[in-house]
Amino acid sequence: MGIGAVYRGYLGGPRFAAAVSLVSVKLRTLVMSTDADSAPAARVNPEEANRLAEAFRAFNEVSAQLSNAYESLQGRVEQLTAELAEANGELRRQYQEKAELSERLSTLLNALPAAVLELDEGERVRQANPAAQALFGGSLEHATWQQLDATLAATDAAGEREYVAGGEVRRLVLSQAGLGAGARLVLLHDITRQHELKMAAARNERLAAMGEMAAAAAHQLRTPIAAALLYAGLLDQADLGEAERRRYGAAVKERLRHLERLIRDTLLFARGQPLARESFTLGALAADAAQSIAPLAQQRSVRFLQQVEAPEACLHGDRKALAGALVNLLENALQAVREQGCVRLVLQAGAQQFTLSVADDGCGIDATLQDKLFQPFYTTRGDGTGLGLAIARAVARAHGGDIEVRSQAGAGSVFTIRLPKLEEVALS
Repeated sequence: MGIGAVYRGYLGGPRFAAAVSLVSVKLRTLVMSTDADSAPAARVNPEEANRLAEAFRAFNEVSAQLSNAYESLQGRVEQLTAELAEANGELRRQYQEKAELSERLSTLLNALPAAVLELDEGERVRQANPAAQALFGGSLEHATWQQLDATLAATDAAGEREYVAGGEVRRLVLSQAGLGAGARLVLLHDITRQHELKMAAARNERLAAMGEMAAAAAHQLRTPIAAALLYAGLLDQADLGEAERRRYGAAVKERLRHLERLIRDTLLFARGQPLARESFTLGALAADAAQSIAPLAQQRSVRFLQQVEAPEACLHGDRKALAGALVNLLENALQAVREQGCVRLVLQAGAQQFTLSVADDGCGIDATLQDKLFQPFYTTRGDGTGLGLAIARAVARAHGGDIEVRSQAGAGSVFTIRLPKLEEVALS
């Protein structure tokens, strides 16, 4: 029972009425005995009468205070009741909004073409949308992510998986997001069609590039062939001395080697074949490049320096292709410096990317020519194929990165390959 009810029951109850009646009787008796001169023996002591009157007054004050307190309490209860009703109404409104939001999200989840899996803290599937059930072929109740992930094969692209269902290979993009308390959301988006279009576009781009290269390639091939034929014709002279014969023979071999290198680079650029996938360290990559370039630098009396930060940092990609790209850059740098010049190879592992730089203190490159450097068959060297930088850029882009140049005429050049630092670098 509430305190208001207690107060109200007491003020209106028989005990309160009896107490009031008793005090009233005593006061009337006291007054009557005081006024009656004929009964002096029953006269009440004035002090006792004062005490009773004081008690009655105090009783009336307490009763009035209780009545006021009850009225105040009753008003507060009514206020709290109104506030509680308002709070309950707000809670009902919020519940309805959340229920509607949950229904919309559920509808959206079911309508998504991508497979969505909600995993609990134990990696078990808590919820799966219809697309996920259709992808994996049935109900996923009690399934674990380890079981599902085992059916997804790794590909040559970061974040992409392949799934074989009914003899058909599906290309999927895998992404994940945390939901708190160890739970997470796994999204598998089918990009099979997009992947096919991407591969077809890449083939068409290479074919278009080959068409543009045909005229330039014919010109590039004609020069070494004509030189080789000239020197070979000189070898037919009957009165040719042994020393001249050896010199002309060496010239023929050199032109033929140049022709072979041009054909090799042309095929490498035109094929665009998938690159190998392997893990290797920055230190190993630097060693591969140094092994090829150090003897050439020594032969030309050029200082070759290398700096490898974090040599144990691991890359994922085509080690041979990346080493070949660095060798192309280093060979160009050797050609640009004079004797006693300096060529520097710097490999760095940052938080988000790898940086592979080749710097020289040579003649530099004029700003008007820098835009043409990566065009196939463009070269400023008489014995160059014009494909070294184009191949280096193709390798960098195949690994998800790119190449840039900073140069100033007379102040040297810096070529930098930047590769994303991923668990699996995209190769194309």
